[in-house]
Amino acid sequence: MTTEPDTVTIVGSGLMGRGIAYAAAVAGWEARLVDVDAGQLDDAVGTIHRDLDAGVARGKVEADAADRARSLVSTTTDLAAACDGAGLVIEAVVERMDVKHEVFRTAEAASSPQTVLATNTSSMSITEIIACLDDPSRGVGMHFFNPVPKMKLCELIRGLQTSAETMDRAEAAAQAFGKQTVRVEDGPGFATSRVNALIGNEGMRMLEEGIASPEDIDRAVKLGLNHPMGPLEMGDLVGWDTRLLILDYLAGTLGERFRPTNLHRRMVAAGRLGRKSGHGIYRYDADGNRL
Repeated sequence: MTTEPDTVTIVGSGLMGRGIAYAAAVAGWEARLVDVDAGQLDDAVGTIHRDLDAGVARGKVEADAADRARSLVSTTTDLAAACDGAGLVIEAVVERMDVKHEVFRTAEAASSPQTVLATNTSSMSITEIIACLDDPSRGVGMHFFNPVPKMKLCELIRGLQTSAETMDRAEAAAQAFGKQTVRVEDGPGFATSRVNALIGNEGMRMLEEGIASPEDIDRAVKLGLNHPMGPLEMGDLVGWDTRLLILDYLAGTLGERFRPTNLHRRMVAAGRLGRKSGHGIYRYDADGNRL
């Protein structure tokens, strides 16, 4: 079984998966997008095409490069077939260890021994995720940021078993996708999610306590701390269900300071997940624009 070094399989076609596929295709890589939901795959391709059109309109992407990128994105519901021959597999599924282990076992069995197996988890233990592999030295964390086409960073996380060669190959791929990289050791929340989760949780706590309106909390952080987005806007973008899984994991590993608020849990229970549901802290139209 051979590998194609410029072929990446992305497992999960949600916001992160489709964003990674976009970045890879623009860089000239074949991007195979995998999901169990064929309808979501169709939606992901539509998003990628719209983002490419927008990139051309803004002068960020050449028209020829956009046309080539469209041709490089393919979709399938067959994970094993998509991993065959890929030089890199990136898992971007729900933040559940059992689901990630299932993906990694299938990807390892279907791919070459030289294929790098990466997870895009934003908080979970890389060491534990890749422990399910027969050869965990191939496993690594590649944490991209939402929205992937615009965000410059890819955080590379070394699990206890990750080889130096795997780290180097993951870094080369991230840089080929146009990202700058930092290397961190495996620890709950790594360097970025740990800080971001605290800021977002404190913003939600202030809202729950009636300290200020959501608009004023976000405005204060943007204008006073020079953040491009406020913590509540960011939560709406990430998805409050995803943020809840992250916080519960961090609370269990790092302590009570990460414990989610009751307001946060009630919002998720009510289906107010953010942009993807049309209502989180704020309301959104069908295209994700704030009302």
